[in-house]
Parts: sequence; C-alpha cells; structure tokens
Amino acid sequence: MSDIKNLTSQEQQVAEILKTVIDPEIAVNIIDLGLVYEITKDEDNKTINVVMTLSTRGCPLGDVILENAQVVLESNFPEYKVNVELVWDPVWSPEMITDEGKKAIEQL
Repeated sequence: MSDIKNLTSQEQQVAEILKTVIDPEIAVNIIDLGLVYEITKDEDNKTINVVMTLSTRGCPLGDVILENAQVVLESNFPEYKVNVELVWDPVWSPEMITDEGKKAIEQL
C-alpha cells in the first residue's frame, strides 16, 4: 500500500476532503486518526479509490463513517467513480494517529 504521506497533489486534494469525515465516537477526522491507508486518483479513468479501515471490527458507527466518506467524495468529485474499500490488514492501532489527531484528542 502507498504511504498516505506521499500523495500527489491530486490525491492530497482527496485527503483534505476526507478530513471532513469525522469518527463520531472520537470526534477526530478519519485522516488524522490514521484510518485511511491509501488514496489513488486516476485522472484518465476518472476514478478515486480509497483503502481504509476502522478502529475496531465491531465499530458501531463503521457503516456511517464509510458512507460519509463515499458521499463526501461523490459530491466533491461528481464526474468520478468513487470506491471506498474497507480492509482489516494492517490492523489499526493508536500509533497510526497523526500528531494533529493526537492534539485534537487531547483537547477533548
């Protein structure tokens, strides 16, 4: 999987939009929580692919988070086919939270 830190400017634009998707239980966005593992934006084929996970398999709001990611990308990129894929490998851990995510959690 590609490193979320090494995104093209087009993929960074997708990441910024995904920062509007908040995990309701933690009140931090899915990018800063480290839930998004990979973003690809293919200009030629007009596709956006997002590979992400959830903090736990039993996350009660997991469906809401995935749907919000799908909807926010479709509304911001209406000419693109959006695919949000849920994976469980690698398993998410708190070490994946960005420094900004940690600061946001500390302020809660």
